[in-house]
Amino acid sequence: MAKILVSDKLSPQGLEILKNGGLDVDFKSGLSPDELKKIIPSYDGWVIRSGTKVTPELIEVATRLKVIGRAGIGVDNVDLPSASRKGIVVMNTPSGNAVTTAEHAIAMMFAVSRKIPQATASMRAGLWEKTKFMGSELCNKVLGVVGVGNIGKIVADRALGLKMKVIGYDPFLSVEAAEKMGIQLVELETLFKMADYISVHTPLTDKTKGLVNKAAFAKMKKGVYIINCARGGIVNEADLVQALKEGIVAGAALDVFEKEPPSKDDPLLKLDQVIFTPHLGAATDEAQENVALEVAEQIVDYFKNGTIRNAVNFPSITAEALKYLQPYLSLAEKLGSLQGQLISKLPKEVTIEYKGEIAERSLAPVTIAFLKGFLSCIMSDVLVNYVNAPVIAKERGLKVIEAKVRQQEDYASLLTVTLKDDGKTHSVAGTIFGRTNPRLVKMEGFNLEAVPEGKILVIRNHDKPGVIGSVGTLLGQSKVNISRMQLGLEKGNSEAIALYNVEGDVTPEVISKLEKLPNIISVKQVIL
Repeated sequence: MAKILVSDKLSPQGLEILKNGGLDVDFKSGLSPDELKKIIPSYDGWVIRSGTKVTPELIEVATRLKVIGRAGIGVDNVDLPSASRKGIVVMNTPSGNAVTTAEHAIAMMFAVSRKIPQATASMRAGLWEKTKFMGSELCNKVLGVVGVGNIGKIVADRALGLKMKVIGYDPFLSVEAAEKMGIQLVELETLFKMADYISVHTPLTDKTKGLVNKAAFAKMKKGVYIINCARGGIVNEADLVQALKEGIVAGAALDVFEKEPPSKDDPLLKLDQVIFTPHLGAATDEAQENVALEVAEQIVDYFKNGTIRNAVNFPSITAEALKYLQPYLSLAEKLGSLQGQLISKLPKEVTIEYKGEIAERSLAPVTIAFLKGFLSCIMSDVLVNYVNAPVIAKERGLKVIEAKVRQQEDYASLLTVTLKDDGKTHSVAGTIFGRTNPRLVKMEGFNLEAVPEGKILVIRNHDKPGVIGSVGTLLGQSKVNISRMQLGLEKGNSEAIALYNVEGDVTPEVISKLEKLPNIISVKQVIL
C-alpha cells in the first residue's frame, strides 16, 4: 500500500478520496522543515498546498517519493529541477481556480464602478451620503483584457454577458480564436486607447513587469478604471498613484501588490478611488474544494492505474516507452524552449519532422514535449504541462504538423522543427549523441554542434574578420565568461551564427553593447 503524506490543510472529502483509493494517508499539517526532513523518507506520495515548501534538501532525502500533488495551480513552492532530476512527478490542478479568480475580477470591477466599499464605510460611520457615491455603468463600456488565457477568457465571457464590448491583447492568440470567443484582438497600445476598463491577466515576468506604467497611462482615456487580480508588479504602483491624482484613472481595484502585504504608509492605501482585497482571487469554498478533490483523484489514479495527469514536469507515457524516448523528450523540450525565447509572437504553423530510427516510434509524447517547452516561454497566464500543451496550441490557433521520414541521412535520428508565419520560416534541428546527450546540430540553415543547456547568447553576424574577437573582448570586460562556443558558417553565405555558452550576468546593457559592435546583425539571450 502506497503511503501518502498530506502536509497542508485538505478538505475532508479530498482525504476520503485518497483513503478510499486504497492509500495509506497521514495528515500532518504545520510541520517544520526539520520535521518534514525526518519523516518524508517514509512516503511514496506527497500532497501539498502553498504552505509547504518542497526544497532540494527535502527532495534529496525523499528516497521513496514518486509523486507530488499540488492542490492549486502554482508550483513555485516546489523545486522542480530537483524533483525532475530525482524522477519525481509533480502534478498540479490547473483548472480549479480559474472561474473563482475570474469572478473576483468581475466583482472588483462592479465594486470600483459603484463605489460599494466606500459607501459601506460611509454608512458604518453613521452617514447617508447618497449623492456622494455617483457610479458608472458597465453596460456598453469597453473592457480591455490584457492576457486572454484561462482566466482572461472567462472574464471576457462574463463581461460579454453584461453587454460590454470586449477587446483583448495577447500576442500568442490568433485572431480566429479570439473571434470565436467574441473578442476583438488588438495591439496593446490600441487597447490602452480604447478601453474604459482594463483588467490584467498575465503572469509576472521580465516582459510584463511594469507593463501598465506611466507611458501606458498617458495613452489611456481620462476616467479609465484599472483592475489587477493577476500578479503584483504588472501595474507600476507609483505610476498608478500619479495617474489617479491627475484624474487619468478614475478608480482602481487591486487584489495583488508589488509587496504583500503592502506597508501601512503605502500611498495607494490613502486614495479613496482605490479599493483593495488581500490576494483573495482563489479564496472561495468552491475553489478550495475543487482543487482538493482534483489532486486527490489524480494521486489515486497515479498509484492505482499508473496514469499521469496534469504533470508539470513529465509526459503521460508508459515506463517501457519512456526508457527509449526520455533523451528525445528532453531534446524536444529544449528545442521548443529555444524557439519560444527567440520569437516575438506565436507563429501560424509548426512542423516537427522526425527522421531516421526515431520515426518508427509513437512520437506524440515528443511532440507534446516540444509544445510544452515552446508554449511555456510565451504563454500569458497558464502553467503549461504535458497534458494541456496540445489543447493550448489548438485554442491559440497554432497548426501543428508531425512528419515522419524513415530514411536516414547524417544522423541515426534527427528532429527538425520549423516555424512558419507570414512567409517567414525559422528552423532548428537536434539529435542525441551516444544514448543520452542532446545536441543542436542545425540552426537557421547553419550546421553546427552545440550543447543546448545553460545561458546562451545567440549571435548572428556578417562573416567578417574580428567579430568573434570583439565579442569575446566585450564579454570579458563585462565580467562574463565564455564557457563554450559553437560557430555555424556555410560556404558561400555572407552571414554566420554563433552560440556562446556564458557564465555571469548578461545585462540588457551588455546586450545593447554587443548589438552595436561592427558586423553584428542580432543578439538574443536564451536560458535552457
